[in-house]
Parts: sequence; C-alpha cells; structure tokens
Amino acid sequence: MAYFRIFLSGMVIGIANAIPGVSGGTMAVVLNVYDRLIALVSLNLKKILRDLPFALLLVAGAGTGIVLFAKIMSGLFDSYPVPTTWFFMGLIVGSIPFIARRTRGTGSVPVKSVLGTIAVVVMIITAFFRPDEGAGQAITALDPAVFQFLFLASVAAAAAMIVPGLSGSFIFLMLGAYRTVIRAVSDMNLPILLPVALGAGAGLLAGAALIRFFLARRLDMVYAVILGLVVGSLVPVFPGLPPTVPQGIVSAAVFAGGAVLSRLFSSTEKEGTLS
Repeated sequence: MAYFRIFLSGMVIGIANAIPGVSGGTMAVVLNVYDRLIALVSLNLKKILRDLPFALLLVAGAGTGIVLFAKIMSGLFDSYPVPTTWFFMGLIVGSIPFIARRTRGTGSVPVKSVLGTIAVVVMIITAFFRPDEGAGQAITALDPAVFQFLFLASVAAAAAMIVPGLSGSFIFLMLGAYRTVIRAVSDMNLPILLPVALGAGAGLLAGAALIRFFLARRLDMVYAVILGLVVGSLVPVFPGLPPTVPQGIVSAAVFAGGAVLSRLFSSTEKEGTLS
C-alpha cells in the first residue's frame, strides 16, 4: 500500500508539473515527499541507494502523470490554439500578486526594482532570438539552435520545478517552449526530448543547490527577478487578438478563468516554504 501511495504521489506531482501555474514542488510538500525528493537530487549516493525503491516509484508515477496530461494539452493546442494561449495568459496574470508578495523582505527596494526591470527587458529581448513555435504550432525538428534553446529552457524549468511555489511548465510557457515539450512528450518525439532530458537533469541538480544556498538567503531578491520574468513573459506569450467575435468571447472568458484559477492556486501556497 505504501508503494502504491508513492506511485500515486508521483502521478500527482507529474500532472502538476504539466500544468503551467501549478507547482510540482508544492505538491511534493503537500504529499510529504519533498525532503526525500530533494535528497535524491543532491547526488548523495548513500541516500539514493537507501531510498532507491522510493525514487523509482516516484519517477514512474511522475512520468505516467506527465504523459497522460501531455496528450490532453497537445490536443487543446492543436484544436484551440488562441483560446488555450489566452487561458495560460490568465494563469500568468493571476500569479503576479502572489509573486509580488514574495518580493517583500529585507533587501533594498531600489535594487529589487532594478533587478525586476532588467528581467522584464531580458524576457522581451529573448522573444526575438528564440525559435518560434508559432500560433499553436510546436517545434518538431531538431537542429543545433533548437537543441540549445530546449536544453537551456529545460535547465530553467527543472530548477524551478523543485522550488515550492514555482512551476516548471510555467517557465516553459514563459520561454516559449511549452507547446514543443508537451507535443514531444505526447508524440514520444525522442530527438526533441533528448535536449529536454539533458537540460532537466542539469536543472534538477542546480535547483537543489540553489535551494540549499542562494534561495534560503536572499529569497526576496530571487522573487524580484522572477516577478520581472513573469511580467515580461506576457509579451512573447501574447498570441494576438482572436480573429472572430465568438473566439474573442471565449478567449476573454478563459483568460478570466485562468486568472481566477491561478489566484486560487496561489492562495493555497504557504509563505516561507523554503526556510
């Protein structure tokens, strides 16, 4: 029964990681597996071998959850690209107040303002230099530029994934890689998944190190940068205005729904989960 619970916990974490705005790290905290999860990605071989059954079951469950939900999201992007993107924009907007609250702390307000502004500018600039998924279209062919882009995006997403309150899929969405990754998982596109897997492995290790060192010391500064990235991501994510009035009504409705849903998720987050 305990093994089945670990597998189900992995499924919940996997599904959470496939939904932008939902934190897989928070789900791990709620399910009481977070400490063991962090220990596994810390490269402590003794702890890994001692907890190997837990690791295998959790990974298997997470993989199952991601694959199942990826097929749903891929279908939505294929059939309703504009409303689906507007829904995710609602998730982004709804998360801003929650992230802004986490910028409160002992750090200098002017410094945090500068960091946030730089992050906004960086997000806007990078939108012009990344491979373009297009409206509802995922990248399906691998070349050196795509490999580099997906690797770096996966490093950032995986590092965010294990931080309670942050969403790996949300980072993919901000960077313009979400549809590509979801489609690759749904279709089992191994060439596209290769840089994603390599980047995710590097990001998990980096994320665990950050949690132990930088985040615990200057959390408000980190969230000032995150806030800037989130606000700036609205520019590259914006899909354009809906082409018809009915699509406009639907897009407005799902945008509002996404914002409300994001606020609900944010209201369940506990402050100071990294302390």
